[in-house]
Amino acid sequence: MAATPQDDLTEGAPPAVSPNRLSPIRFVAAFGIVSALGDFVYEGARSNIGPFLGSLGASAATVGLITGLGEAVAYIFRLASGPLIDRTGRPWPQTIIGYALTMVCVPLLAVSGGLTTAALLYNGERFGKAVRSPSRDTMLAHAASSVGRGKAFGLHEALDQFGATLGPIAISLVLVLGVSVKASFAVLAVPGAIALLVLARLRRAVPDPTFYDPAAELSEQKRLTLDRHLPRTFWLYAAFSAATMLGFSTWAVLSYHLAVRHVVSPGVVPLLYAVAMGAAAIAALGFGKVYDLFGLRGLVFLPPLAAVIPFLSFTTSVPLVVLGAVLWGAAMGIHESTMRAAVADLVPRHRRGAGYGVFTAIYGLSWFGGAALIGLLYEHGTHVVAGYVVGVQVVAMLLVLPLLKRVTVATP
Repeated sequence: MAATPQDDLTEGAPPAVSPNRLSPIRFVAAFGIVSALGDFVYEGARSNIGPFLGSLGASAATVGLITGLGEAVAYIFRLASGPLIDRTGRPWPQTIIGYALTMVCVPLLAVSGGLTTAALLYNGERFGKAVRSPSRDTMLAHAASSVGRGKAFGLHEALDQFGATLGPIAISLVLVLGVSVKASFAVLAVPGAIALLVLARLRRAVPDPTFYDPAAELSEQKRLTLDRHLPRTFWLYAAFSAATMLGFSTWAVLSYHLAVRHVVSPGVVPLLYAVAMGAAAIAALGFGKVYDLFGLRGLVFLPPLAAVIPFLSFTTSVPLVVLGAVLWGAAMGIHESTMRAAVADLVPRHRRGAGYGVFTAIYGLSWFGGAALIGLLYEHGTHVVAGYVVGVQVVAMLLVLPLLKRVTVATP
């Protein structure tokens, strides 16, 4: 039988020339710079969002509800944005729109008229994260195929957290100079604009990240015949992560405690968040290497780590609060680096967008529930919070054991 034009395209043709001007590791590093600038903006705002909402009349329960809802928005909407990447195969527009939403909403907090407006802008920023994250992580997963999942996502997360460290420090300096908490958000417009410029240049330098991962190239006919169900191990991992986040507070609730109990001065709260983000960067790099060596087995450290945090962060002792910030940040760094690498390994390539969307929706909904409940329990005493967190993390530890027995990596 004579060869068809389609056969010529798929079987005998020479490999296409990559349009990308950066190597995979340089692409990961460059995207890390974009993320660092983005984190400078929204982590700078989040470092003091608890006291800011409190100044607008919010209680601890309300702060937990608003910021927990924000985490839910940041993750749950990926149920739509993730599969959209699988269908369109065009990650760049979605990534750029998501970053633009964040860079606009955060500075506008400086002109918010009240608690409702501030809550809407905060959650608008979180929606931007939901829009961009699956598409960004899908592109990074392509580049990571030749670099190592843990190494690539660990490097990206470390750079990301470097920006997350600088943002709160900048906010703290602005507050020390006498600028109000509300007006300090306007300063974040500058790194936001730079982030969008760098992102535009990166888009021109790497128009098609799939060239980093030749196995990702699937014909439409083959794509339609592949199994669209997510693996069982993926669901076990999602269940464990959900349990862990049900017992994990948002920083806003922790910083609200620091403010209302006058544990530290207002200018020190963002500095503690910077310390947490620095710990997250170090943990991301370290556990990225642990993941490449041992896979999901490194997750056994998470439940005990999370269980200790309320005994430190909800005290009035400054040294214990500092240690609590370090451990809180380390736990976040482990989650953010390991979960993105794990989803890339547990889910087939053609389902990564959906995998990231589903997993992070479960993750975010659990964090929303946990943060809201912790904020509510805080009104009844910090000992109640500690008891709840320990109980939840015991359940998480029980869930991780069957997961480790079933660890397998998805095939393309």
